[in-house]
Amino acid sequence: MFGFGVPELLIVLAILLVVVGPAKLPQLGGVLGGALKSFRKGAQPEEPKEIDADV
Repeated sequence: MFGFGVPELLIVLAILLVVVGPAKLPQLGGVLGGALKSFRKGAQPEEPKEIDADV
C-alpha cells in the first residue's frame, strides 16, 4: 500500500515514543482507535428509516 514494512513502523513508533512519552502513548492509542472506529461507523451507509404514512 504505502511501502511500510516492519522496520519503518518500528522507526515511527520509536519517534512517537520520544515525542509523546511513554506515559501518554496508551492514551494516544486510545484516542486514535476511537477516531478510527468513529470514522468507520460514519463511512458505512445507513439503512433508510421507514416512515409510517398512515398518520
